[in-house]
Amino acid sequence: MSEFQKRQIGTTGVEVTSIGLGTVPLSGFKTKVSYAEFEDVIGTAFRGGVRYFDCAPMYGFGKAEYYLGHALRELGVRNDVVISTKVGRVLKPVSRVKKVDTVYGIEWIDPLPFLDTYDYTYDGFMRSFEDSQHRLGVDYIDILLVHDLGQAWHGDNADTYWRQIRDSGYRALDELRRTGAVSAVGLGVNETESVVTVAREFAIDCALIAGRYTLLNQDPLLADFAELQERRVSVLAAGVFNSGILAAGTKGSGNTYDYQAASTPVLDKVKAIEAVCDKYGVDLASAAIDFVSMNPAVTTVVLGAQGVKEITQNLATASKKPPREFWINLKTAGILPQNAPVDPR
Repeated sequence: MSEFQKRQIGTTGVEVTSIGLGTVPLSGFKTKVSYAEFEDVIGTAFRGGVRYFDCAPMYGFGKAEYYLGHALRELGVRNDVVISTKVGRVLKPVSRVKKVDTVYGIEWIDPLPFLDTYDYTYDGFMRSFEDSQHRLGVDYIDILLVHDLGQAWHGDNADTYWRQIRDSGYRALDELRRTGAVSAVGLGVNETESVVTVAREFAIDCALIAGRYTLLNQDPLLADFAELQERRVSVLAAGVFNSGILAAGTKGSGNTYDYQAASTPVLDKVKAIEAVCDKYGVDLASAAIDFVSMNPAVTTVVLGAQGVKEITQNLATASKKPPREFWINLKTAGILPQNAPVDPR
């Protein structure tokens, strides 16, 4: 078993391992995954040292929560792990609601018979939280994240949902945390702007941010991460492979960046990183994980996997640390900015 360091979430008493597991790939993302396969991955991750698991009502329209809760009970490890799930969506029977279209729309394979409706109000958050408890089969949830709030996801409809959370959603988060129903609250998004906006309005503890800080994207270094650190908001970094290109590389089959075919500039940058990897005998995926993990604003790196082989490989990859000379070379070549943190914590 790997010994992944435990790190504190904000100023709370919640601690997560430096590597966590997300359940999107296990929820019917591009391929069907049986419950037995799901449990095998959770068990392998736990035995490999992972103590933090993330899910959401959106993932498989309830399947991720339903499977995860049952797996943790079957494995007898619920009290040994931290669970995060999300609010902002309420699931309703597929026969009673229209499907919503989004920028990052996902066609789940064999989902549960529900569809998601957006709701960032007090009542919506409370219903979503209670529904999640029922699907997970747990009496408490460690971390509750507001899912996909902001311009990047909602576009022209973003203002509607900002009004909802400001009018009453924040009150629900405060009540759930204050009463001990949850231990930490935050956001689960694909942008940093909404996290900073919320942190200035309401005291959040953390934010799960996907794909915004990677070997290919360091925009948060400009200001956002520094402000989040100052406010004691822990970053839970997901999407560190930018949906595939930083795991498979330019010679693999996963040449996607943010779920789209990688552009020529992106491919050229990855090729430049690969050349330095070859020089120092570094695995590209290891570099992608380690780079994000070294930022002091980042508390955990959340990885995904669709099978036991993949989670075993990811955990082994996460345990490999490129030499400091590798990072210096990337900076010297202008591939990474000079202010990017590259000293292990």
